[in-house]
Amino acid sequence: MSITLDKKQISDLLPHREPMLLIDELYDIKKLFSATAVVNVKKDSFFVNGHFPGQPVMPGVLIVESFGQAAAALTAHGLDKSTYENKLVFLMGVEKARFRNPVIPDCKLILKIEAIRSHGRVWKYKGEAFVDEKKNGRCCVVSYNCR
Repeated sequence: MSITLDKKQISDLLPHREPMLLIDELYDIKKLFSATAVVNVKKDSFFVNGHFPGQPVMPGVLIVESFGQAAAALTAHGLDKSTYENKLVFLMGVEKARFRNPVIPDCKLILKIEAIRSHGRVWKYKGEAFVDEKKNGRCCVVSYNCR
């Protein structure tokens, strides 16, 4: 049975709130190992009017942020609530990020993430992004669960 989390359930795991809560859904969850996240890029997304007027594109830094949120939600979902409650997860680094296709309004950004390793409170994930079933790029993120 596949586990799916909606935006409300994700917001229960993460401290992010609108407009910075970017992940709309997390599905195909394999506890502390992998998941697929969905970001619905809308015409009224907060970055559309200014990046770039007339030709809106989701900034790469927000794609990376989406990866980080997906990784943090996957980690929090797999841990006992007392382990992550009242703690924040921070993005520590990005390796080899590549962006091949623009992410524009009215598209669905799909992020496939997989845990590479964990050491204490440091988790490392790898991931790939897809837009309209085309590979958009790759990104490795490292998250840290602070006190």
